[in-house]
Amino acid sequence: MNPIRRHEKIMEALLENKEVTVSELSDLLEVTGKTIREDLAKLEEKGLLMRVHGGAVLAQSEQFGILPTKGPNVKNPSEKAEIAERALLYIEPRDIIALDGGSTTLEIARRLDNAPYTVITNDLNIICELVCKDEIRLVVPGGCRVRNMLAGPEAASYIRSLNIQKAFLSSTGVHLQHGFTIYTNDLIDYKRALIDTSETVYAVVDHYKFGQCALRTFADLPEVSRIITDRGCSEEVAAPFRAAGIEVEY
Repeated sequence: MNPIRRHEKIMEALLENKEVTVSELSDLLEVTGKTIREDLAKLEEKGLLMRVHGGAVLAQSEQFGILPTKGPNVKNPSEKAEIAERALLYIEPRDIIALDGGSTTLEIARRLDNAPYTVITNDLNIICELVCKDEIRLVVPGGCRVRNMLAGPEAASYIRSLNIQKAFLSSTGVHLQHGFTIYTNDLIDYKRALIDTSETVYAVVDHYKFGQCALRTFADLPEVSRIITDRGCSEEVAAPFRAAGIEVEY
């Protein structure tokens, strides 16, 4: 197994369990403890985990754009609420929108009026939030469950058959060179389908994600029309991204 795939498997195990041991990972990935410790050191350098005696724990799980299996436990709620309120300004009645999985897009769903929108989502938490709003036409793609999301070739193929006006995407990091990144590969095809299909693409990300980079790039900066973030983003941080041709709103 190549190092990138090992890193993905390590992050998947951490997302499920919040803490893993070197021994557990060594058995899971069929490599030596020395290899696992080297992998953990590299992932810690990226800010994705913290090493502890005998293993590692997940660092800042809310930034991954995927919620824990046991349900949302959202940090920085005021920032996410602010981003959601700003995103709502771009949504009009009868719009066909897609909400990517994540804690900030969940906040958008919570604030959507019970009005004639069409909402496409693969996030089980967002589905639960919207199912009681009977004026909203809720569209759920097929696919297999990956933690709290539905993904796979069927889901991506279905998305590409739709006419989506506006997509709101989550991201682990936003980086000038590496673009929009996520920690594992299993949701990239779905995100790419949203980007390729939607007329307008918005990234909804907390300010601390600027300058961060995860393992996999799913979009270059120019592929997103606008980044919507919170007031914690300074002009100094936003300026290089604007110079790269992407609007930053905060």
